[in-house]
Amino acid sequence: MPPRPRPRPRPRLVDLSHEIEHGMVTYPGLPTPAIGDWLSRAASETRYAPGTTFQIGRIDLLANTGTYIDAPFHRYDGGKDVGDYPLEAVADLDGVVVRATERAARALDVDVFRRVAARGKAVLVHTGWDAHWRTERYGSGHPFITRAAAEHLVAAGVALVGIDSLNIDDASDGSRPAHTVLLGAGIPIVEHLCRLGDVPDTGFRFYAVPPRVKGMGSFPVRAFAVVRERQ
Repeated sequence: MPPRPRPRPRPRLVDLSHEIEHGMVTYPGLPTPAIGDWLSRAASETRYAPGTTFQIGRIDLLANTGTYIDAPFHRYDGGKDVGDYPLEAVADLDGVVVRATERAARALDVDVFRRVAARGKAVLVHTGWDAHWRTERYGSGHPFITRAAAEHLVAAGVALVGIDSLNIDDASDGSRPAHTVLLGAGIPIVEHLCRLGDVPDTGFRFYAVPPRVKGMGSFPVRAFAVVRERQ
C-alpha cells in the first residue's frame, strides 16, 4: 500500500492591523472613534421573546482610523475611491518586507528600496514605529519615505505600498509628495501597519481589503499576511 501523502501544513496568518477602540487616537488632532450601543441588550428585552436579547452597535468613525488604506480620491478630486479598488488590487498580493528599523535618519530614500524586487508586489516598510502606538511618541518624529523613493517604487512597478508609522509622508511637508506620487499612479497606500517583524522578508501574501464604500478616499482595513510555512 503506497504511503499517504503528508498533509500540507496550514498557512500562518499574521494580523498586521491595529485594534480600533472607543476614544483611541490614530493621528493627533483628528477626531477619535465613538463606539457604543444603538440598541443595548437591556433595551432589546422589550422587543423579543423572554430570554432573547440582541445588541446592535453604532460607531462614529473617521475614515483615517486605525490601520487604513488610501485611494486616489484621498489626494485627487475625481480620483477613484476605496470602493473602486478591485479585489486584485488589495488582496492576495505577493508581499515583500523592507527592513528599515536600523535607519540612520527619518527619511527613507531610494537607497532603501534599490535592491527590492517590487514589480507587482506589496512592498511593506518595517520601521518598528508601531512600538509607539497609543503613546504621545507615535505622533511626532516618525519615519517616512521620500518623493524620490516613491518615484522609484512607481517606476519599479510596485502594486501597493504600506508602512508601520504615522504617515508615509513627513507630516511637516504640506505637499505630501509620497501620497502625491503613489496615489497619482493609482497605487494603494496602507498606513499604521503593525507587527511586520512577525512576517518574513518574502514568501507571503498580503491582504488589506476595505468595504465597498463610495465617496471615501480612505477607510480602515483588516490587514494581514498569509505565510506558508516550509515543509
